[in-house]
Amino acid sequence: MNILQQIDPEIWQAIHHEEVRQQNGLEMIASENYTSPAVMLAQGSVLTNKYAEGYPGKRYYGGCEAVDEAEKLAIERVLKIFSAERANVQPHSGAQANMSVFFAALQPGDTFLAMDLSHGGHLTHGMEKNYSGKYYKAIGYGVDPKTHTIDFDQVHKLAKEHRPKLILAGASAYPRKIDFARFAEIAKEVNALFMVDMAHIAGLVAAKMHPDPIPYADFVTSTTHKTLRGPRGGIVLCRENWAAKINSAVFPGLQGGPLMHVIAAKAVAFHEALQPSFRSYISRVIRNAQVLADELLKLGLSLVSGGTDNHLILVDVTTLNSTGKIAEKTLDLAGITVNKNRLPFDTRPPMDPAGIRLGTPALTTRGMGESEMKQIATWIHKALSHSEDKKVIDSIRNEVLHLCKQFPAPAAIHSAYKDDSLGGV
Repeated sequence: MNILQQIDPEIWQAIHHEEVRQQNGLEMIASENYTSPAVMLAQGSVLTNKYAEGYPGKRYYGGCEAVDEAEKLAIERVLKIFSAERANVQPHSGAQANMSVFFAALQPGDTFLAMDLSHGGHLTHGMEKNYSGKYYKAIGYGVDPKTHTIDFDQVHKLAKEHRPKLILAGASAYPRKIDFARFAEIAKEVNALFMVDMAHIAGLVAAKMHPDPIPYADFVTSTTHKTLRGPRGGIVLCRENWAAKINSAVFPGLQGGPLMHVIAAKAVAFHEALQPSFRSYISRVIRNAQVLADELLKLGLSLVSGGTDNHLILVDVTTLNSTGKIAEKTLDLAGITVNKNRLPFDTRPPMDPAGIRLGTPALTTRGMGESEMKQIATWIHKALSHSEDKKVIDSIRNEVLHLCKQFPAPAAIHSAYKDDSLGGV
């Protein structure tokens, strides 16, 4: 018996249910992935017991020799991946990484320019209910109504009109490559700082399969999960002259003790991203997304921008007389997990928009390839075309389960937490 199962059977059951869900369904939320067992072991290690406020060599607590080494390794590895000048690996999330840049570079009330949430941006890029919209003046740019790619004429016009102190590039629902050089030119023209949130595409940048923001941006933030395939957390990369202010903004500005077990897990993920196999993985992520997109188009579905350059796809489900909310629920019943998502120029409400967002990172981690993507596209179309037919949905669910058994997801190593003295077996 697992030690957790014995001590707290209710929590063990919840975790077990989630593990079963992950194994028996197709995870297609673009911001989710499976970490390796090594990452999970590092995150579940004794480092969770250690307080380490401050930075390596400059802690406010004793006994930090080991955690200093772990954090230094994480920093060295992420700098090697991205060839950045300085890095902070302590942010608990991508949202806090973004917040640290705002705290370091802006004053409350300052103006910044970022992608509008309704066009694919992120809530920390100026949503009115978020700190970024509450304490700063956010101006949103969007995509061209015909091409659904970033409207740089609009970006340029808004930058000249509002003279923002900072211009932010990056998105949470944008399926095309981002021209960071063009953004940098505009930022330079209006004397603005340039920030990139590469949370979704960090793995693609690491594998040299997406334009690199590092040469152009004053600040680059990211999560460490998604396409980087690490633990949930954040990082900030910046130029040397901003390092002290970023470090101060993270601690003591926004956070207390860093999560050393998560930082160690980040270091493991960075080590994995430095291996040649990671580039092969990202290549397959992109190819799988493109095959999935092509197949959905053949089946008559409408895709934002007509396809994808990266790991995600935005699908207009109204062509099948569905909505994002209905599609999410229908596909969930069929064993396919997606998220409802607003589309550019969407006239439907945010909680029941016109679209869904699909991603291929997690499926690719499981080893699925082009033939599986074609089959999944067929299931998606069939399920959404027969959302009221329980027999059809159940049939797809059984086929999905059969596929999942052929491609098991990385599993937690429960044996690492067994204790014979407490009845572990």
